[in-house]
Amino acid sequence: MLKYCEVNGPGEPGEIRNTTPNIEFLNLDGSLLTSWEDVAAITKQLDHLHELHLSENRLRLPFDPSAHCLDFSSLKTLILNRCELTWKQILECAPMWPQLEHLSVEYNQIAELQRPEGVLQTLVHLDLYGNPLVQDSLLSISALPRLDCLNLTATGISAIQFEDAPPGHHTSMFPALTHLIVDQNNITEWSVVNELSKLPSLKKLSCRGNRLVSSDGNPATANQMLIAKLGQLVTLNGCGIEPLERRGAELDYIKMFGEEWLKAGGPGHPSTHFTNQHPRYQELINKYGAPEEGELKKPGPSVLKNQLLKITFTFPDDSSRKPIEKRLPASMVVQKVKGLLYRLLKVPPSDLRLTYTSTKMVGAEFELSNDLKTLQFYSIEDGDQILVRWS
Repeated sequence: MLKYCEVNGPGEPGEIRNTTPNIEFLNLDGSLLTSWEDVAAITKQLDHLHELHLSENRLRLPFDPSAHCLDFSSLKTLILNRCELTWKQILECAPMWPQLEHLSVEYNQIAELQRPEGVLQTLVHLDLYGNPLVQDSLLSISALPRLDCLNLTATGISAIQFEDAPPGHHTSMFPALTHLIVDQNNITEWSVVNELSKLPSLKKLSCRGNRLVSSDGNPATANQMLIAKLGQLVTLNGCGIEPLERRGAELDYIKMFGEEWLKAGGPGHPSTHFTNQHPRYQELINKYGAPEEGELKKPGPSVLKNQLLKITFTFPDDSSRKPIEKRLPASMVVQKVKGLLYRLLKVPPSDLRLTYTSTKMVGAEFELSNDLKTLQFYSIEDGDQILVRWS
């Protein structure tokens, strides 16, 4: 670690190789180095160097970048934050880094992105945090074949469009991208999320600090819509998406837009406008079935609170015990359900394990794992069964 240590050059020829030849990580942030030739004179003596930090340096561009490709031949990670670099300058330097996989260029002067021709083709992770990007130029980096993670936090983007793919289909752009970070931007339209659903490999999305709002203004509902619209997503805003959470989000999405779906043509051929707005809706209908008329109504909070569900309790490990039918409010938490069962069975709540089955998902069994969540949270509906087991 030589961060802010006023390093101004490589020293005597061969001195670094003779004294510290096995360095793998080197931090030269805020040094007194003035050119890439100075940096290359250091790194050429470090055959095992994998990670190099050069943030807050002002380095003169090399006269012949290709002449230094052997000097950085083992480098995998390069950090160049706050170096006042443009993307064009980065591309000019890129021939020096033939094996680079992780490039961080936060808070530089990157606005217009140009296509990397013959350089950065090994890049896996690109961090553009805090650069004032021209969003229309974003697709210039979409052909990078190995790019797995892209950080676009605080870059000012408000839209992205993949015109090569119609709604509900995959784009050929960003083919390897699994992790996208678009926090603290100006994204306000759900059409942007529809475009992100075209990314063929997207598994992780972070979208905090934008103004994506659901009709009820509830941030939790907005997160549910993100999950429902992005069918391949396994992580949202750093949190894993459990199968039960996805199921609940998708069922709620069907109900939320069911009335609009019917008005747009319903089971026949929904209008092009509806399909463009909700590319996954038909897929969800195929998965869960069409919403029933009663599900399309939008009850107010007081109605929802007092809505009673007919639930049948069954006891798969005790064949002698008959099923018990109860009407329970949708707002009832699992903890209170266990309290009710304690009074019926005299089994301590801590020993009870509850799962449920749905008429819409025959053969599937879902665990009620959180005592503080409501029956509504788990998307339990009228006529469902709760299976009761205990130790």
